[in-house]
Amino acid sequence: MIGRLRRTYGRLRLGTRLALGLGGLSLVVFAVVGTALTTYMRDYLSAQLDTQLAQGQIAQSKSIVDYGTLSGKKYYSWFYAVYDVSDGKPVLRRPEDPGDLPADVDDFTSVAQAQTAADTEVLRTQHLKGKGEYRLRACEVEPGVVLVSAAPMDDIEDTVGQLITIQVVTFGLALLALVVFGRGMLRRGLQPLSDMAHTARDITSHDLTDSARLPMRHDGRSGGPEVEELRTAFNTMLEHIDDSLAVRAEAEQRLRRFVADASHELRTPLMSVRGYADLFQYAAANAPEEREKHLARLRAEAARMGFLLDDLLLLARLDAAEVETPLRPQEADLVELVEQAADAFRVTHADHSLTVAPGPGSVKLRLDPQRIRQVLDNLLTNAAMHTPTGTPVSVAVSVANGTAQVRIADAGPGIPPADRERVFDRFYRVDKARSRDRGGSGLGLAVAQSLVHAHGGRIDMTSEPGATVFTVTIPLAVERSPWNGNG
Repeated sequence: MIGRLRRTYGRLRLGTRLALGLGGLSLVVFAVVGTALTTYMRDYLSAQLDTQLAQGQIAQSKSIVDYGTLSGKKYYSWFYAVYDVSDGKPVLRRPEDPGDLPADVDDFTSVAQAQTAADTEVLRTQHLKGKGEYRLRACEVEPGVVLVSAAPMDDIEDTVGQLITIQVVTFGLALLALVVFGRGMLRRGLQPLSDMAHTARDITSHDLTDSARLPMRHDGRSGGPEVEELRTAFNTMLEHIDDSLAVRAEAEQRLRRFVADASHELRTPLMSVRGYADLFQYAAANAPEEREKHLARLRAEAARMGFLLDDLLLLARLDAAEVETPLRPQEADLVELVEQAADAFRVTHADHSLTVAPGPGSVKLRLDPQRIRQVLDNLLTNAAMHTPTGTPVSVAVSVANGTAQVRIADAGPGIPPADRERVFDRFYRVDKARSRDRGGSGLGLAVAQSLVHAHGGRIDMTSEPGATVFTVTIPLAVERSPWNGNG
């Protein structure tokens, strides 16, 4: 219900929302004012009733002292009780008239007891059974005699109730008028902004480079100088957007061409280097130890650069996914892929202990198993390469809210706060001083993120000293996207 109200409110126009907000604020003000007036009136009437009780008891006390009776000093619908006090315990006298007291006199006795203990007048508001709210006052008539009088508060409650009714009706009508007329005034005041919104929608249907400028009107009826400033800023923004989009598109196109061309051109000579290195290694005759060492190094470098080119080609294909489809989705078991990646990690990184947490026995998904395995390998390798030897690593698979999650955590020193937002950037390495042999090219996490995004999922990272966690989330029912297909 609350969500539906929020969606309905979100669809309202700005003028209507402002009017409702103004109405809500006014309602709070009316409530505060009404509460203050009601409280003041109740206190004022209660004070008058207390004064009336005091004045009535003066005359009643004199009548009791002079004549021993209350005859002629009674008020309509009041109750009276006279107590003789001995040893601090009040004893009720027999009333002159049975109507002078209600059936239950416990409240009267309690007030008399309190007056005896305090030795001063006592005022209380009590609800008498079957009678309603009464104001009780106890005073000492003469030593050893206490008079308790009770006046009904019905008139006060009736007056306060009428006051509340008048306030509710008056404030309700004022609030309705404020919302209705305020909405109209606000809509007229916001009309220039509505015109600008229509112009913006017209612009979005055309190429921004050819879009018509927002009309400039300075007739004084367009919303005032603030709207004119907004209109001018809007036009200036469109010009900057046009320029920025052109520059960005050109830069991105150059970058994509560079990555694709460089990868394609370098791949052939690198394969040749590997072949010649193999031939030279077997044919070398002089100082084979030195030559073999250098040739092994050459092969390692060539292999590393080959992996780099593979990653660059994959990223280029993912960036141009509308042209190429680098994924080959099929039914696969995510749990099985995690177990395979864990086994490979234990073999290649024996200096790190890996724990696979208990989870579901099988999670069937439609995905590219080779690419998801590449994501898992990259994340596990990242955990091993950026933590000290012996650092424990854990992997957990879970299913929640229509998604499958793989959580890869390590207990290493964590990622510095300044680097956390850039760990997925291409060629970015947290440890700038790490050698290329151990530190990699800085593409592993970028490739992993792009591949997960291609599957319709995401990678989240949290890090602090002693706990770095990468969470891969993939929808159980992946919607078709430009990447989902056989290519």
